[in-house]
Amino acid sequence: MAVLTLMQVHKMKPDPKKLINEAMQLEPASRALVAETLLESLDIGADFALSEEWEAEIRRRCETIDKGAIDLVQGDHVLDNLRRKYD
Repeated sequence: MAVLTLMQVHKMKPDPKKLINEAMQLEPASRALVAETLLESLDIGADFALSEEWEAEIRRRCETIDKGAIDLVQGDHVLDNLRRKYD
């Protein structure tokens, strides 16, 4: 049976900052998929209840994104446009 040293175990763990930096290089649809998958892995459904209608809407929106049927816009761009419009 192989025994790993503490250093070997530490090297095996992914670096969250590195993962985030790499994920930020992905196209918006791919980032959305990563974010969706990570959020689903948290199993936060028990923390708050959603109506069946909202769950259906969320699924519909995620499927639309996954299919590439819409163009995603980065939040910074949306906020900049809103500021220009309403300032």
